[in-house]
Amino acid sequence: MKAIVIYNSQTGFTKQYAKWISESAACECVEFAQGSKMDLSCYDTIIFGSWCMAGSLVKLNWLKEKLAGFNKEGKKVIVFAVGASPIENPELPAAMDKLFTAEEKTMVKMFYCPGGINYENMKPFSKFGMKMFSKALLNKKDATQDERQMGEMISKNYSLIDKKYIEPVLAELK
Repeated sequence: MKAIVIYNSQTGFTKQYAKWISESAACECVEFAQGSKMDLSCYDTIIFGSWCMAGSLVKLNWLKEKLAGFNKEGKKVIVFAVGASPIENPELPAAMDKLFTAEEKTMVKMFYCPGGINYENMKPFSKFGMKMFSKALLNKKDATQDERQMGEMISKNYSLIDKKYIEPVLAELK
């Protein structure tokens, strides 16, 4: 099996997961800017990782455009999404389910790895959006306890990253 990890990371969480997967699976690991331009015909398995933003996965359209071709070539495609939500978030399965159509789900194995918030590494637009969302939750008059907790959580840096979250991805590679 010849595999490659192609990742898109804004603040470093996705990059760390990609490196852990690459090291554990002894496969190549490249940033999206390079990997999206590569000839991937020599790889049996394509592992794509990116970060979640506003209910979607950044750069996912690139992968979706290639899925049918990968499927015809018999390639295994694995996707790992990295987001700020804890893995126990009850809304997570529904959010992940919306990323792919029913047909696409037959071609992809999908996994979630919790990341966190790192405002120092965030692009200004993302930082502004997250700070505004946090303030909106904290200032909401009829906010639920969960909304208040989320507003407090995302108001500052935190990390939920743990190497144990790549275990399902590694199991899928075998």
